[in-house]
Formats: sequence, C-alpha cells, structure tokens
Amino acid sequence: MIRRDKYLEKITPFIDKPVIKVITGLRRCGKSTFAKLLIQELQSKKISPKNIVYINKDSLEYDFIANYKDLYQYVTKKVSKIRGKKYIIVDEVQEIESWEKAITSFFNDSVADIYITGSNSRMLSSELATLLTGRYIEFHLNTLTFTEHLKFRGKDRNDEEKEFTNYLKYGGLPGIHQMEFNDEVISQYIYAIYSTILLKDVVAKNQIRDVVLLERIVKYIADNCGNITTAKGISNFLKSRRISCSVDTIMNYIQWLIDSYIIYKVLRYDIKGKKQLELYEKYYLGDIGFIFSILGNKFDDISGKLENIVFLELISRGYKVSIGKLYDKEVDFIAVKSERKIYFQVAYMLSDEKVIEREFGVFNSIKDNYTKIVLSLDKFFLGEKDGVKWYNLIDFLQKKDF
Repeated sequence: MIRRDKYLEKITPFIDKPVIKVITGLRRCGKSTFAKLLIQELQSKKISPKNIVYINKDSLEYDFIANYKDLYQYVTKKVSKIRGKKYIIVDEVQEIESWEKAITSFFNDSVADIYITGSNSRMLSSELATLLTGRYIEFHLNTLTFTEHLKFRGKDRNDEEKEFTNYLKYGGLPGIHQMEFNDEVISQYIYAIYSTILLKDVVAKNQIRDVVLLERIVKYIADNCGNITTAKGISNFLKSRRISCSVDTIMNYIQWLIDSYIIYKVLRYDIKGKKQLELYEKYYLGDIGFIFSILGNKFDDISGKLENIVFLELISRGYKVSIGKLYDKEVDFIAVKSERKIYFQVAYMLSDEKVIEREFGVFNSIKDNYTKIVLSLDKFFLGEKDGVKWYNLIDFLQKKDF
C-alpha cells in the first residue's frame, strides 16, 4: 500500500477525539485502502489489532450485516471482549440499512472511537447529520492527483511529460496502477468502475428505470466538461435527438450523479456583486479518466480536461472552488481556503498575443490584491505579467504550495 500522507495528516489529529470521522469519496478512489492505512497508523500507536473492529461491506464476509440491528449486535459482541481503547471502522457504511441508528448509539454511549467511509454524499444529510451536528467531521478523498500519480508509478520529474499525457488520458483511479498501461486495458477497467457506480449508487439507490437516458446525460456532461451546462440546455439537446425529457427529471438525475461523486457542480460567483449565482453552473467529472472511458481519447476537448484536472487538484488541497463572473467576462476558478483567495485562468497554449490578452486581460478589472494565476502547457516566458503569475501547468501541479 502506498501512503496518501496528506489525508493521513488531516485525520491523525482527530484520532481518539470525541468526533465521528466520516471518510467520503467516489467508489474505488482508495477509501478501503485508506481505512487499512488508518489501522496501520493505530498500530503504530501501540494499538493491538484485537482492539479494532473492522467491517468492510464490500466483502462477502460481512454480508450478514444488512441493517442497523445486525451492526449493533455484531459490534457490541466484539467490543465486549476488548480491554482498553476500542476502535470501530466501517467501510462503505451506506450499504447497511439505517446504519446511522447504530453509529449514533455507539457514539452516544462512548463505545469506541468511530470511523466510517461512504460513497454517497447524502449519507451526511441523513439522521446522523441531524442528531450529531458538530460531532462529526468529514474527510473527503479524491482520486489521485498528478503528484500522487507519479508516486504510484514510481516516476520522477524526468518522466513527468510522458506521465502527464497518461494522467490526462487515464485519470487518477488508484487501481489503474495494477494494470498494463495501454488504452484498451485501462479503458475497460475505468468503464467497469463507472458502470458499477452508476448502477449501484445512482440507478439502484434512486430506482431509476431509464438507464439509457441517465447514460446520455452523463455523456453530455462529459462532452461539455468546462462549459456552462444547464438542465434546460441538456433537455433541448435531447429534444434535438427526438428524446423527450423534462427539466425536472434531468435536474434529479444530475443531483443523484453529484451525490455519487461521478460529477461535481461548480457555481458561479459574481465578483463585482460579491454573491453566489444559482444559474449557469459548470460540471466536472469526479475523475478525468471517466471522459476517456465514456468518450474515447478526444484531443479537441483538452481545455476542458485541463480545467477538470486543476479543479480536482484544488479541492484535494482543501479549497472551495467557484467560477468567477465579472461583467461579460469569466474567471475559470476562484479558489478560497481560510482567508486565502486565488483567481485562476486555465489554457492549453497561449499561442499568440490575442490569446495571451484574453487570458491575462480578464484580471484587469479585478482590483483586489489576491493572487492571480494563469496556467498553461507553454514552456516559454512563465514568469509574471502585469502582476499576474504564469506557471507551466505540469510544474504547478507539483508545487507544495501556491
């Protein structure tokens, strides 16, 4: 197992603290491996494996734990035989019906230090969130960033351009690093994961009957990654293909896709009016590899892919991200963390003065003193222009801080 140190560093201060640790993320993003890394971390603190009750609902070994009563009985019996500190780790907890009742009971009775993982964001809008407001903390795992990709591949900076091409195509699902790196093998693997998520976390959970329609919506969003996308626009596109579907239905499907982390919605922020806008959002994929598995290796959508990579990088570093609107212009991303704010423009190549002016010029009307950055794959200049920093995107992704 390769350590994902930045996540371990985030969760370690909360070990043995009176909060439920909730680990969320896309299926196959590495939550189960992270749970095992947590066990290793506990053992490094002289905690015996016998003091850790571990349940992995992806394993048939725990298939008998179907609901909260089964969970309560199993854990209660286990912890009754443990002396000293006790730890409960439940992986893919959403597979247990009404799981929150048992977890709430364990927490209220101070039975153990509790860790749960889940692949659906709605688990946090359940009874757990209602009953335990302020008593749980979420740690969201993303698929691999480019720096983690290099680590998993065992590559260094001498290989970074070739590996960035791989990353741009295949994305960051950890499991691809156990596969032969060729298009056919990786595409089949990613598509199998995508299909599993779609069927288990979207179709089955929400009792969707028209799976073909759902797949068309995902394909449309993948094909328009980085573009303003609305339910109305999708509805109009489907009508042009002689497929009738209401805007409300599309909005429901999109929300269920968001819940499963297949896609992320990014809202627009009016920079001048200093308010969040509820219209004309953008959507990005939970892993860039989904675009390859759904659409194939299309070069003409590289700008959207680069935006997707930067978006995932920013949220993996704990930034809250929105799209900037300033009059009739758009800032690709506004990233905020604590008191820090950074504006980003992302481009493939700044090929001529007109493109350079377009990417840098959007910042002219932003009068605050927050950091402004342009990212591209260019290798020339790459310094500062009119107070705006200019980085090579590959180098930027490997910076420890920015």
